[in-house]
Amino acid sequence: QKPILLQGHERSITQIKYNREGDLLFTVAKDPIVNVWYSVNGERLGTYNGHTGAVWCVDADWDTRHVLTGSADNSCRLWDCETGKQLALVKTSSAVRTCGFDFGGNIIMFSTDKQMGYQCFVSFFDLRDPSQIENNEPYMKIPCSDSKITSAVWGPLGEFIIAGHENGELNQFSAKSGEQLSNIKEHTKQINDIQTSRDMTMFITASKDNTAKLFDCTSLEHLKTFRTERPVNSAALSPIFDHVVLGGGQEAMDVTTTSTRIGKFEARFFHLAFEEEFGRVKGHFGPINSVAFHPDGKSYSSGGEDGYVRIHYFDPQYFEFEFEA
Repeated sequence: QKPILLQGHERSITQIKYNREGDLLFTVAKDPIVNVWYSVNGERLGTYNGHTGAVWCVDADWDTRHVLTGSADNSCRLWDCETGKQLALVKTSSAVRTCGFDFGGNIIMFSTDKQMGYQCFVSFFDLRDPSQIENNEPYMKIPCSDSKITSAVWGPLGEFIIAGHENGELNQFSAKSGEQLSNIKEHTKQINDIQTSRDMTMFITASKDNTAKLFDCTSLEHLKTFRTERPVNSAALSPIFDHVVLGGGQEAMDVTTTSTRIGKFEARFFHLAFEEEFGRVKGHFGPINSVAFHPDGKSYSSGGEDGYVRIHYFDPQYFEFEFEA
């Protein structure tokens, strides 16, 4: 089945994200454009214009009213999803690497990079209190002195966030007190991506150490490991089957030295319980930087170093195969 090709970026994709219903797909890249598409046919709905640097992260809240973006232009911005109007601008002292809404959509968190003499911080703002944004004073700011945060997501019920670090560590930080609830180190290299399961009980990490690992959200217990022979840039959990999709490939700077066939730029499917690979999908002309399952599990999207986003719908056999198995 031919994928839908989305061409809306000039530079490599950094993150793609569906909203909760899955009718919209948000894409950001190393250019200042934030795009939103209809996921059913790949038609571009519009853009959110205002950033002046690479946009690293994007998130939409529970009822798709607001969109949050974080950028290398040292800002985190809140947008009205429907009109594309910028509602709030939070200036930071270094690039914003990860961002996200909590379960209720009232609290936002974002992490900033450790660069130019500035420390890595996680900041929490309550959108119900406009003065926090106006005065640029988060109600809580957690410093991360050891290793910068490269990916972070909210845990179930918005009680804590799960943060992955450059050195391979995973932390839980309380969203109420800011204290570190637990800390583990299962990866040997940088964690590139964290995504939770549909019911928020588990999450999967993608790492430069060529593995993706599955963890319990609350206890951070390590459950499964999916091994490849290339760095994994992104991993997502199917909402309906015990399936995992991994996207990756070699480092972007090494890509020119190998042909695309050897470059291992396929999206790779693994079985969640058996940790076995059962399928690959080719297509991108470079490493895959971000993958996401549609919330109904009938399709998935991948965004690559080549600047394209591809929406793949599964064949009917895919569903029959799983039910027989």
